[in-house]
Amino acid sequence: MGPIVWLILTLIDIYIWIVIIAVIVELLSYFAILDRNNSFVRQARYALQRLTEPALAPIRRILPDLGGIDLSPLLLIVFLKFLAIAVATWTQPLL
Repeated sequence: MGPIVWLILTLIDIYIWIVIIAVIVELLSYFAILDRNNSFVRQARYALQRLTEPALAPIRRILPDLGGIDLSPLLLIVFLKFLAIAVATWTQPLL
């Protein structure tokens, strides 16, 4: 595996963790465990939203309304894992 493939796979893994952290922070904010008026929490939520919303918005437009259940992060993670497997498999030499 070359360094470029390693970098691509590492970036995909980091983005998956960013999506997971964004979901956890939103859940903690929703249940009032994190104070939304705290400046650090507000900045963290803003940064996570700016990082994840460009990838989640197209998925949300396609998915039907499920009454408050947002499955777009789950589908994004599945797609990213599929992409990582495809990149790793595509770069393997044929035997």
